This record gives sequence, C-alpha cells and structure tokens, in this order.
Amino acid sequence: MLASGSKGNATVVTGGRTRILVDCGLSCRELFRRMKLAEEEPERLDAILISHEHSDHVGGVAVTARKLGIPVYFTEGTHRAWMRWLQPRRQMTYAQWLEQTRKQAAERQAEADAAAMEGEPDESDLVEAEEGLPSGAKARDSFATFSARLKSCPDASSDSVGIFPQVVKSNPDTNQSTSAASEALVNQDKAPESQEEASGPTEPGEPDKLDKAKDPTWLPAVEYFAAGEAFEIGDISISPFTTPHDAADPVGFVFSTEGVRMGFVTDLGYISPNVKAQLRDLDLLLLESNHDLEMLRDGPYPWAVKQRVMSRVGHLSNEAAAGFLEDGYDGQAAYIILAHLSESNNLPELARITAERALNGRASLMANHLLLATQHEPLSSLYF
Repeated sequence: MLASGSKGNATVVTGGRTRILVDCGLSCRELFRRMKLAEEEPERLDAILISHEHSDHVGGVAVTARKLGIPVYFTEGTHRAWMRWLQPRRQMTYAQWLEQTRKQAAERQAEADAAAMEGEPDESDLVEAEEGLPSGAKARDSFATFSARLKSCPDASSDSVGIFPQVVKSNPDTNQSTSAASEALVNQDKAPESQEEASGPTEPGEPDKLDKAKDPTWLPAVEYFAAGEAFEIGDISISPFTTPHDAADPVGFVFSTEGVRMGFVTDLGYISPNVKAQLRDLDLLLLESNHDLEMLRDGPYPWAVKQRVMSRVGHLSNEAAAGFLEDGYDGQAAYIILAHLSESNNLPELARITAERALNGRASLMANHLLLATQHEPLSSLYF
C-alpha cells in the first residue's frame, strides 16, 4: 500500500503477470517515487482501478494513465462524476437560459435578414432585365435568384432549426471500444468552438484535431464495470460491490488471484449487509478505521463536515471497525490492514488499540496480523 488517507490513496495489487493500481490519489511524480521505494516498477502496471471519484482517490489518474498509456477502469457513474468534477459546467436559472436563447435566435434572424437583403436586386433592375427575355428565360432567372437567396441563408436543416443546438446522432458500433465512447462524451461537454474543430474528418495517420493535451478528461482508454458483476484484468479476478458513501457510485473490491482472496473496503459510513457478505473467506482484509468519535466531535472540522463524516454515507470510525471485527468478521484473514486514518481526528495507536481489543476478545482471531497503513510512506509489501 503506497498511501492511505485524505491526502491521497494508492495500492498496487499483483497476481501472476498482472499489476493493478487501485485508486490514484497521488500525483504522478509522488506515485512513481513511492513505487520505487516499494521496489515496484511503474512501467509494469497494466491498469488503474478506481473505487469512486473523490479527489483523494483520483487526483493523479489522468496524468498517470497518459504517461503509462494504460486503461482506467471506472463504473459509468464514477466516470461521469469525475468528468464533471474536471469540467464543471456553468449553471444558470431558467429565466437566464430563456433570455440567452432568445438573444441567440434574434441574432440568427438578423443575420438571415441581412444576408437576404444583400442578395435582393432592385425592382428597376429586374424590369430592365426581364424586358428582353422570353418567358422561359424569365422563369429560369427567377429560379436562379431564389436559389442564390437560399444559399445565402443560414443552415435551415431540420436538425438545427429554432433556438435549440444541433444534436449529432451516432449509430453505435458494437465493436467500438469504451474509450472511443468516452471521448465522444467528453466532446459533447466541450465548448462549441472545440466541437467544430473535433467534428471534421481526419485522414488516416493524421493526429486528432482535438488537442488532447488541453483536455483534462482525456485518457488512453476507459473500461466500465458494474457493482455486482465480476470481471478480470489479466490474471486477477475482481468482484466489485456497492458501499455506502456520498459519491456517485462507490464500490469496494474483492481480488482473487492464484488462490488468494483480498478484500478492500474504505470510505463507507457503516458495514452494510452486502459489504459484510463480501468480506468473508479472505486472506487479507483492508478495512477503514477513519476517526475516533471523541476526537472528531472536539476536532477542528466545521459542524457540517463532522455530521457528514459521522453519517451513514461518511467514514467508518474506530469503534465501528472494531464492532465489525468483533461481531461480523469470520477471522480467516492472515492480515488485517487498518486504512484511511484521519490525521486530524485519529491517532494510529488509538486505531490499533481499539481493533486489538476487538480481536483479543475472540480466541479464533489471535493469529491475525494487524497492520496500519499511513499517509506519508508506503507499507511494506505483503506476499502469499
């Protein structure tokens, strides 16, 4: 585990020939530094797996994925929330929107009228021109005049009539990669000028017209998964499950590889029944122990933040983690790692003592090795 806490989270899981980075809340430079301290090579990472979109879990994901050229795995809800976070859209009231659309419609109408006036001939010119023409020639001239005026008007296709923006519909290809769909979604959220630049055709071998370096949401590849549906990345099988947290679509994970099962669950307000069902028959359990209740109540956070942390979609306290270890945990894991400890509202020794008291109350759990993950230095690698 490279880092754990409110300033950044990152863990490397290996199995067979596969290496996965679970969450990427550190900067790319700091991540690489810590991986080297843990004797891991960044270039050997195969993918990045994201639990939810909060900044301490995704802060470095874009730069890291681009530098290594590896895919990022999200739930669809988490990916959308992450993109909205990087590209916040200006909000307006309905009255403001209505006024804006009226102005745009008036401007377009004024441009159309001006273009029509420029192409409209004087009546005396028409009379003089028509006097020497046969009737068939007059008809052809009238048609040509009408065609010229039509060409001078703005595009009046049915897709762009009125005050509403043009919607470009695509026919999805079942073989299209998720990363291509992600780029299409990103382009829809960009300014109209950027959309026009990106919409033109490109010849084979030419770079994309969209300057990807300026798009903070661009990733080499995006893959979606869903809670409750197991999938594989290389030699590692992954079972994601929903967790109670105030994010778009937060998940925990159970990793299975070479006969070893590891459960990761942090950032949750309480141990729900579905979480408890997932955390069984594990060889390693990584469990949140975020805060001491008294320290949180007396701590520096605003009261609204304290309420959020203590809520059922907040973070797990030392007491709540100990309650699970005492009453809901099956005692099978060789290692228990307490993670996501708050630097403001917890102390490592408090978290350790609270968990040890719960484990010591059950003789069958005495063989578990209890470890604490920290914010500022990587935990020693564990091997099975």
